[in-house]
Amino acid sequence: MPETVVEAISTLGAALSRHFPLGVSDISKEQRGLTANVAVYAPAHRNVVLCFQPPGDSWKAVLLPDKTDGVHHALVENMPVGSRYGFYTDLEATREEMLLIDPEAVQLLLDPYGRFIDQAERSDGTDGYLSVRMDSEFDWGTVTRPNTPWRETVIYEAHVRGQTMLHPDIPEDIRGTYAGMAHPVMIKHLQELGVTAVELLPVHFHIDEPHLHGTGMTNYWGYNTLGFFAPHVENASAAAREAGPAAVQAELKGMIKLLHMAGIEVILDVVYNHTAEGGPGGPSLSWRGLAEEQYYRMRDGQYYDTTGCGNTLNFGNAQVMKMALDSLRYWVEEFHIDGFRFDLAVSLARNGVHEFDSQHPFLLAAAADGVLASTKLISEPWDVGYGGWQTGNFPTGWADWNDSFRDTLREVWLTDRATMLAGYHHNGLSKFGDALGGSAQLFAASGRSRMASINMITAHDGFTLADLTAYNHKHNLDNQEENRDGTGNNRSWNHGVEGITNNENILAQRGRTSRNLMATMLLALGVPMITAGDELGRSQGGNNNVYCQDNEIAWVDWSMDEEAKTMLAATRRLVKIRKDFLAAQPSSYPTRGGHSFIHWFGADGVPMSPEEWKNPHERVLTMLMGSPDGKVDGLVVFNTGITNEDVVLPANPRFIAGATEPEPESEPVTEPASEPDPDAAAEVALPELRPYMLRMTTAEPTLADDGEPSFRLPRSIPLVKPGETVRVDANTVQIYRNDLTAS
Repeated sequence: MPETVVEAISTLGAALSRHFPLGVSDISKEQRGLTANVAVYAPAHRNVVLCFQPPGDSWKAVLLPDKTDGVHHALVENMPVGSRYGFYTDLEATREEMLLIDPEAVQLLLDPYGRFIDQAERSDGTDGYLSVRMDSEFDWGTVTRPNTPWRETVIYEAHVRGQTMLHPDIPEDIRGTYAGMAHPVMIKHLQELGVTAVELLPVHFHIDEPHLHGTGMTNYWGYNTLGFFAPHVENASAAAREAGPAAVQAELKGMIKLLHMAGIEVILDVVYNHTAEGGPGGPSLSWRGLAEEQYYRMRDGQYYDTTGCGNTLNFGNAQVMKMALDSLRYWVEEFHIDGFRFDLAVSLARNGVHEFDSQHPFLLAAAADGVLASTKLISEPWDVGYGGWQTGNFPTGWADWNDSFRDTLREVWLTDRATMLAGYHHNGLSKFGDALGGSAQLFAASGRSRMASINMITAHDGFTLADLTAYNHKHNLDNQEENRDGTGNNRSWNHGVEGITNNENILAQRGRTSRNLMATMLLALGVPMITAGDELGRSQGGNNNVYCQDNEIAWVDWSMDEEAKTMLAATRRLVKIRKDFLAAQPSSYPTRGGHSFIHWFGADGVPMSPEEWKNPHERVLTMLMGSPDGKVDGLVVFNTGITNEDVVLPANPRFIAGATEPEPESEPVTEPASEPDPDAAAEVALPELRPYMLRMTTAEPTLADDGEPSFRLPRSIPLVKPGETVRVDANTVQIYRNDLTAS
């Protein structure tokens, strides 16, 4: 056992140490990496001991002599980069007794600001954790953050490990790693798909929950954080792990650098709502041992948990808010991260009486911070506490995952169609129109535009896109919880057979429905988010809660059968159509009032009436969208029904003398607009009606010259004049462009 060397520290000159910044920091450029300023928040403790082990040296124990505003701090000499360290506290022990601690015999308390966590098995067989002092040096060269505007953003939610574990063209030694995520093969896939940002499931250091021990399963998703400043080591390649902390950190930064070089932003999924210490009686690894009553939300002396994870960090405490903000800034400044998705974000905005506050200091501070203001801040706008559903209620500067959009699209394309085939009609298309228009009703009250809506059909949590069309029920037995875990409210439809089938007609309908869902999401106003693998038709076998499945169930399948090739071709085409359309609009589209419009028509080519919006038998909706200053308008026909329909393509009001363009941003509406807004912009009269050009249909692919499935249509397809009728099959989306000048 290593010898513990006890070092006393004189209080003479102690005023040179600072109670800020928290953690271990350099005191000057000259003393960089040698003498350190150490500061840790532990207000209830009289004494705190720092135990540290320089590389290749023995352990040392130092009593931190100064305490300011609850922060213990000291200057510590001979604590170079690479030193492992932790804190020890004991309310009952004397100062002399505390200095006799054997760091090898106990779990020291991790530094909440520690930049790296070293994990090793202790002599008793349990895992031990130590913080490591790090240097932040890295050569970024001339590479800068892409700073993609919200309007141009297409998000791709992915898991670092699951994204590449099965990819045959990525070297085996870096599959499932940061390096694998940035391999040229993966970057090429992302670029050809057309996404502009990868949203990575947690890469903060995390550990498994106790209930997974002995099951052979792990916390694959990573929502059990042990270090808000430390990267997850297991995501690094074996070579980097062997080389040490600096190499792990460099591999992660290298991944970000290469993605940025490709024009792809990196957004981190962050979990500031709870920690890996769990509920009362859980392990004391950091925050609990240092300042339990300050770090965790309490009511009547007991934990008040709004996360379902045993504890909830108390964002009513200034030090907790400061820790989160410091962590966010660290990842932006040191790792060049472009944005954050906040897990269970409502728990970060509960006030002193545990109620959600849309003007909570943390939400406002994050949006106003000089470093964070340039990043994308995305809320998961719910938690499991009282009043936990807050979609649309976050303040300006934030975007929200839009579960209302998700549920509406699933109902229209899945459960409503299943109900109709059974002979019943329940829902009209009003909610569908509002979702397509950017969920204005949901976001208007918060003063935000439709760019605050993160539109999604799926996410890591729940069914994949393919499984939505193949399963009526969850199939989670592999999780060893007797299928009790995971939601039962999936709004899915198996198209007649549960799970795997060889029925070609059912497979064809499932594929078309998947394409319809993807098309609707990518054509709606707002910011689309594709879940990794949905562009390939990835299945999890009906498991809608793969948090513990670090295996083929959760990993992306790259075998590329015909169904995968077809779905990939469709997704690429849809993203391309979206980008082409936006390129033909002014930069102010669609957020500035008067610079965008949407017109809604029925199958007869006539504007939708309030009665038609509510009529459950009306299953065809035509959406005409654009800008008064744009070069191209887009027209999309959605046949969400179960019968083929003859649809009249409407006359574009822009080409009709005296017509005016609406300002859909002017005020929220109870139903999607069907008539021109009387308070709209100036009249626009054009000389003649322009025909529509069909650019894509989700019905069936064609074969390209290389024999691969394609959804590209030749420009030689006959144009369709306004007032003419087209056949739109049931369960199909047709996409047209309407050029504003003669070609």
